[in-house]
Amino acid sequence: MSQLAISRVALRYSLHGTSRTSLRLIEAPGRILPALRFTTPQCSSHTARGFSSNPQLQKKAGKANRSHARTDSNPPVNKGVAPTPTDEAYDVSGLESQILKAIEKLTHELSQLRSGGKLNPDIVESLKVQLGTAGHGKETVRLGDIAQVVPRGRVLNVICGEEGHIKPITTAIAASPHSLTPLAPEPSNPLTIQVPLPPPTGESRRAAVESAVKAAERADKLIQQARQEHNKKLRKYDVNREVLPDDIQKAKKLMEDVVKKGHVEVKRISDGAKRVLESQ
Repeated sequence: MSQLAISRVALRYSLHGTSRTSLRLIEAPGRILPALRFTTPQCSSHTARGFSSNPQLQKKAGKANRSHARTDSNPPVNKGVAPTPTDEAYDVSGLESQILKAIEKLTHELSQLRSGGKLNPDIVESLKVQLGTAGHGKETVRLGDIAQVVPRGRVLNVICGEEGHIKPITTAIAASPHSLTPLAPEPSNPLTIQVPLPPPTGESRRAAVESAVKAAERADKLIQQARQEHNKKLRKYDVNREVLPDDIQKAKKLMEDVVKKGHVEVKRISDGAKRVLESQ
């Protein structure tokens, strides 16, 4: 090290005192010289801490050390701890899942009635169509697999994929029990079959509302079945004395609250569907 650099260090050290533990010198651009370390006197009230890169102080952590190490980013986790009967008694996730399935099924069934029951496009797409002839072999396919049904007001437009499918699709629609009369394709749209939808009558409205009521009853029944299964589990814990009576009572109250919310949701959905059907 040059005498000039050492003189600069001595000057800075004398100005700042012994509280500074290390100094870093730059001899030339891009070159960093090792830091100089000074030891503070024993009588100093402040202990200086230095950072060392001495390989003897850096011990490589082995498997045993890593297994016992605890850091904030990787807190210890208790693995393999099974839930207690009390935990399972308060767990209503299975009950909620069954109630959700019942509500989803109700919503799907009611969606089939929103266009007046039998006039829903999904029902038309589910019709069976026979393709081919007796000499070349017949094939039965779903109408929705070979055509697309697009509702436009009180008309269903059945868009065929091939010209050869127009006749068998028309036959399938006319032969369905839904009182539909398909029209021949127009020259401007040779692959589109128009199916006018008859306006709903008082009888069809009543039938649709009755179907909505029955769908709601089925959903309520599914919810009650889910409640019975959960209650049997609680009864088992109570008989075997695996759960304290106080916890059993609290778990039953939680179960009843969940079931009540399910019935309320079923009523809300079905009442809304009935209002829509009655207004058509």
